[in-house]
Amino acid sequence: MIRFNHRPGLVAYVTCGDPDLATTKEVVLAAIDAGADVIELGVPFSDPVADGPVIQRASERALKNKTSLAQVIEVAAEIRSARAEAGLIIFSYWNPVLRFGLKRFCNALSVAGIDGALITDLTVEESQEYSEAMRAGNLVTVFLAAPTSTDERLRAIAQASSGFIYAVSRTGITGAQKQLSDDAEQLVNRIRTYTDLPIAVGFGISNAKQFASVGTFADAAVIGSAIVQIIGQNGSRAPSRVAEFIRGLRAEAGKNWASAHR
Repeated sequence: MIRFNHRPGLVAYVTCGDPDLATTKEVVLAAIDAGADVIELGVPFSDPVADGPVIQRASERALKNKTSLAQVIEVAAEIRSARAEAGLIIFSYWNPVLRFGLKRFCNALSVAGIDGALITDLTVEESQEYSEAMRAGNLVTVFLAAPTSTDERLRAIAQASSGFIYAVSRTGITGAQKQLSDDAEQLVNRIRTYTDLPIAVGFGISNAKQFASVGTFADAAVIGSAIVQIIGQNGSRAPSRVAEFIRGLRAEAGKNWASAHR
């Protein structure tokens, strides 16, 4: 279920199959229990053009394990059985979905109890067939909005989206940044002109201070590379390390909220 129970909400991204699918499942369960509202289940892809080095390397490791879209959906079904209320989104490039088959994809998501999908390289202008198939399966569609998007395009993205809108904080690829771009807040304000959907800010958010800052102007933050890096560095200890990281984010956001409401 796509619902942000915290402020800011947390959308946590993992590359499924890195280091293996069993660890992916345990990491996701730990992340949910620590306070993640929505999980983006990343499908590894051989040409992840929107992703920086951390997620690229994770995709390479997962592909060496022969992790497939079908396997990601199977793991998602197991996660859904264990955590009925968590938000679960498939995060994929378009090619794996095309190879899988769009109708089959939508049916598999529905059967597994997955809430919807974000197809990172599918533009809103080319999404009609996809959006119609997803709506027919009662699945949410999440689209990316960038600082360079025109007002006309933001309106189209808002109309095509359900669940939430992913606001890209800056131009470029994913990856941790020392400082949050000033473009992020401006973009969120522009998107709010066209929709009442929750807006999640991503690309570059990697620490508790940035996470808390996003909560002052957006509904949620998306954290990917920082979590994927923790997983890559900790192996079997990854679930506990990811949970510790998320609890730290929540603690900082709580202090920030308390300070603002004194």
